[in-house]
Amino acid sequence: MTETEPVAYPQDRTCPYHPPAAYDPLRTDRPLTRIALYDGRPAWLVSGHAVARALLADQRLSTDRTRPGFPATTERFAAARNRKVALLGVDDPVHRDQRRMMIPAFTLKKATAMRPEIQRIVDERLDAMIAQGPPADLVPAFALPVPSMVICALLGVPYADHAFFEGETRRLLRGPTGADTLDARDRLTAYFEELIDHKQKQPEPGDGLLDELVHQRLRKGTLERAEVVSLATILLVAGHETTANMISLGTYTLLRHPERLGELRADPALLPAAVEELMRMLSIADGLLRTATEDIEAGGATIRAGDAVVFATSVINRDEDAYPDPDSLDWHRPARHHVAFGFGIHQCLGQNLARAELEIALRTLLTRLPALRLAAPAQEIPFKPGDTIQGMLELPVTW
Repeated sequence: MTETEPVAYPQDRTCPYHPPAAYDPLRTDRPLTRIALYDGRPAWLVSGHAVARALLADQRLSTDRTRPGFPATTERFAAARNRKVALLGVDDPVHRDQRRMMIPAFTLKKATAMRPEIQRIVDERLDAMIAQGPPADLVPAFALPVPSMVICALLGVPYADHAFFEGETRRLLRGPTGADTLDARDRLTAYFEELIDHKQKQPEPGDGLLDELVHQRLRKGTLERAEVVSLATILLVAGHETTANMISLGTYTLLRHPERLGELRADPALLPAAVEELMRMLSIADGLLRTATEDIEAGGATIRAGDAVVFATSVINRDEDAYPDPDSLDWHRPARHHVAFGFGIHQCLGQNLARAELEIALRTLLTRLPALRLAAPAQEIPFKPGDTIQGMLELPVTW
């Protein structure tokens, strides 16, 4: 545990696929240290892999952001902290009940069954991009619409509304003020209220998960309307935003590592392992938040009840005790134990679907566009700041 000046958290990356250089002390002072949040409030930061997995599985750490000690990493997060968030922002038994309802739609079997539809969507988007001709911005042309269309199909949300919900998601996650965040949340809530009204009026349910919740649970009074709205919002937002960033940043990273890209082209069977390694290295959801409900001994320190705890996934996934030469891409390392999806009871519900989307999107992109390359100097391509989900703001490519 370091006694030096606390590192400010969060900070921007200087390279889109590496942790901020300012986090280097967090990598050497593993596994637990003190940081200063945006408002100067202290928090514990977990940076060691073994300690992180143990703490993420410890139910003495709460994800309920309405608790007084819960950390806020940005002003916009602080503005919305008193609003309940399904799944990610509730503890057991509420979390357990919500997750049980959702699990059938996100099993490995379900993700496998969706692969033909995912492939159709990927091919359709690539057909359109190729027909338009190079150069192209891969973010709006491919990386964003693919997961948006997939999650819409799964939930039963009209993709025709994608401009609205993608725009509100940007405001929710990257709006400049807390007012933007609250307004975006309100607009998404109103959207789902209206969509639920529409689905309730239908004599027969559609094929989506939202239709099932409305007809099988809301109509029967076993689920409250506000909970349906909250579940739909978190699944839609997380279901397209995270995977879109992985596709864009994953493609950028591959194009910046031509030797590793060459290995994938020569042996496509490496792709599932490559997806795991990319998720480890990129760690786009950097900063899982908890607060302690009891005193916890960990990493040679005592986390007191009420203390704020932040898990720096980008640092945890670069722990050299878990991953030798952690700053290098290696398709042959066993990377499945990364915490890019979190760990414990709150581990990402959609991870099976995300893996399927990433495998299909990257394989098809690399197969159909063998000459794919950046259409601008790498250092000039903008990427997202450190206080939100990591990814590319633009990705100009040609072929």
